[in-house]
Amino acid sequence: MSAHAIQPSDLGFFSVLAGAGSLSAAARELGVTTPAVSKRLALMESRVGVALVNRTTRRMSLTPEGELYLEHARRILRDIDGLEELLGLAKASPKGLLRVNATLGFGRSHVAPVISRFVRKHPQVEVQLQLSVNPPPLTDDSFDVCIRFGAPPDTRVIARRIVPNRRLLCAAPAYLARHGTPKVPHDLLRHNCIGIRQGEDAHGVWRLTSGRGKAAVTEVIKTRGSLSTNDGEIAVNWALEGHGVVMRAEWDIERYLRNGRLVQVLPHYFTPDADIHAVYPQRHQMAARVRAFVDFLALSLVQRAASARMPSAVRSSGSPPGPDRASG
Repeated sequence: MSAHAIQPSDLGFFSVLAGAGSLSAAARELGVTTPAVSKRLALMESRVGVALVNRTTRRMSLTPEGELYLEHARRILRDIDGLEELLGLAKASPKGLLRVNATLGFGRSHVAPVISRFVRKHPQVEVQLQLSVNPPPLTDDSFDVCIRFGAPPDTRVIARRIVPNRRLLCAAPAYLARHGTPKVPHDLLRHNCIGIRQGEDAHGVWRLTSGRGKAAVTEVIKTRGSLSTNDGEIAVNWALEGHGVVMRAEWDIERYLRNGRLVQVLPHYFTPDADIHAVYPQRHQMAARVRAFVDFLALSLVQRAASARMPSAVRSSGSPPGPDRASG
């Protein structure tokens, strides 16, 4: 391999080519002809001495060497973007790849629509949204911003509170008509409680607190029930169909509480907060695309909470969302 086998301009070209999925699509994106793309790729491959792409008539796929080239090319391009941002060259216009991770239900219902509006406002930002039950590990550099319920207990990340969020107990009116309405936490032991298996929390253990401050008393209830799932949306649907009591974040059920399809159970008891945080590695805190997205998300969710008149979120919407802070 010669000293100039890899040229800086090749990195961006190959990243576009891999993202486009075909030579013709890459040609359209780059504003050149398909033969010109093919010729440039062949030149790159001859310089590095290995095949980077498997070509077929309709699609192309990367060889193992191509995958390795792409991984490092994108990392180098992100580092260049980061350097520009640190030097203050990119503050006016966020650009580059933004990888967002969020939970399944909240990501689908609330984060995806915000991203749609964000990329219209910032067309130079490319967003990849990944939804998962559990947050990705911090060590594998797999995300730029992670939207989570509750702040992570890790000092290597910044956790910014976007909006407050409560977990509420609720059930369908038809279920309560058949089985009665719980008056105290202990009553839940004779009810069908719908389980949600997510994260590290002990499954089926509900903590309910009465009173505040020094007068607070917390009861730990080990619930039982015939239904459980790792998908919160399914659990809510089961509650809507009258199968039992569910504990779910206010953001996921407020519309059903408003239209009466669900009724809050034990409203005078408090459950652990599930405030919504934007979490990102400390090295990204100066990145324009990260800060612009987190600010945009915060404003969007505060406005959404105000229009839905969510009590916990509206109480705090008069002040801006919490400052960035190192979690821990």
